Amino acid sequence: MQEGYIIRDYRTGDWGAVEALWVATGMGGSYRGDTAEVVQKTLDGGARLLVMERRDTGEVVGSAWLTHDNRRSYLHHFGILPGYQGKKLANDLMAATLIAAREMGYQCKLEVHRENVRATTLYKKNGFAYLGDYDVYIIREL
Repeated sequence: MQEGYIIRDYRTGDWGAVEALWVATGMGGSYRGDTAEVVQKTLDGGARLLVMERRDTGEVVGSAWLTHDNRRSYLHHFGILPGYQGKKLANDLMAATLIAAREMGYQCKLEVHRENVRATTLYKKNGFAYLGDYDVYIIREL
């Protein structure tokens, strides 16, 4: 772990900073159905939301949200705040995320934009394998 940072479980008071991180990185936010209530519901069902923060300021600089369907775990919203990218913080966050995923006891799946080379490189380096070319569809509001 890099000096000056900690990785811990999400606390309810983190929501504003976590959502700001997700919006700043283009990963999500309330406009995509990612709300504090949804996060809490997943946590109540056994999910984990890891938060990376600066020790000196308490600023949330990274997140990794692991949910599951009792068959697989799913890694959502793994990212580092833009001003902190390129400092190798993602390596520490990924290591902690994989420990949490192993503790859940399921396979771990994620989705990433093909053109996000930094992310795909990190994921491949940490053992994720490409599943093949398929389209992903969603209905956000039923």
